[in-house]
Amino acid sequence: MKVLLIDDDDELRAAIADTFAIAGIEADAHADPRTALKGIAVDYPGIVVTDIRMPGMDGHAVFEAVRASDPELPVLLMTGHGDIPMAVAAMDRGAFDFIAKPFATDHLVASVRRALETRRLVLENRRLRAALPAAEEDFPLIGTTPAMASLRDAIRQLAQVDVDVLIEGETGTGKELVARLLHRWGKRRGRDFVAIDCAALPDQLADEALFGGRLQGGRIDDANRGTLFLDEIDSMSSAVQGKLLRVIEERELPPIGGGSPRSVDLRILAAAKGDLTQACAEGRFREDLLYRLETVRVRIPPLRERRADVPLLFSYFLQEAAERFGRPIPSLTATVEARLMTDPWRGNVRALRNFAVQTVLALPGGEGEETNLPLADRVARFETAVIAEALHKAAGDVALAAEALSMSKRSLYDRLQRYGLDASEHRRSD
Repeated sequence: MKVLLIDDDDELRAAIADTFAIAGIEADAHADPRTALKGIAVDYPGIVVTDIRMPGMDGHAVFEAVRASDPELPVLLMTGHGDIPMAVAAMDRGAFDFIAKPFATDHLVASVRRALETRRLVLENRRLRAALPAAEEDFPLIGTTPAMASLRDAIRQLAQVDVDVLIEGETGTGKELVARLLHRWGKRRGRDFVAIDCAALPDQLADEALFGGRLQGGRIDDANRGTLFLDEIDSMSSAVQGKLLRVIEERELPPIGGGSPRSVDLRILAAAKGDLTQACAEGRFREDLLYRLETVRVRIPPLRERRADVPLLFSYFLQEAAERFGRPIPSLTATVEARLMTDPWRGNVRALRNFAVQTVLALPGGEGEETNLPLADRVARFETAVIAEALHKAAGDVALAAEALSMSKRSLYDRLQRYGLDASEHRRSD
């Protein structure tokens, strides 16, 4: 991010450029407005600071030209005392701020920093909105981190191979949605996808519901020639687990009324709310059933392991919530961004979607709740968000990120450890 500085006074322009350099702000200084404006285009990575009184093309004309190119590009006007009414009128038309001469340098720098942060958020919102159409094809596997790229590749490959899959992941990571993608992208997509929540089946009803009774077949039979998804399979009783084992081994359902076993053509996908290996060790799950289910294992990473994907996912959920409730899509603010990059998101994707709904509806738990945090916590969250953004832009290169932040690598590493950030999460695979 940089400042396009326009002022025809050579000495003042040089002094302001030096002030920006001391403050660590990049400045591109020009005496001629027309030359300066040649570099302005949509998504210009910075802001404009211009004097009002200049020969040929004054600051008002500069502002109008910038607004015509990009209405969300902040323009700060430097003005003498007699031009203040004109500057106020320009602010009514959308100028970001005006600085009355003579001005204190710290006041100018503070206003410029606010404008730069505003511009950064605008560009980040645009980037996320632009990325959404392509991301929607892969929902719920939205993300650019290596972990998500690997997961997408694995699912697309497994979808074409008719093998049983055990899907592992914490609560809210989207295990059923991944199962549906395995079905949708696979050879059985024209057949039924039958999802069974094993935890919602009372033990006394599970047998008939799954395997069928005298009058009708069960849910497993409904999935014949299609895909059967068994969610929270570790909730099944040992008796039901035993009958399911035969179905998986033989692809046969128990006979009804003394008849013959019924063959079924199934692809079986299963998910558990806990660690099945540990459940076997504790005697809560049959080890032989686990061996049959785990032909292939697919693990969905929690959000804390792919934090760089959170803003894009959140932007998707904001759009989804705004359409659902008929509300405008709110812009990504610094407070919301800080929470996105620091919250542990224990409920994973589900919790992030809830936060998007709260933000769209401006409910407690959304952005406003963060203002109740102690100042130190709010500063830490903001600093974490800025560091995470620098790492993302540097593709996980700590040296480049440290240079962009004007700090030493050692100081950056200290903060990475303090805030629990992992630079490798931001590395992009080509």
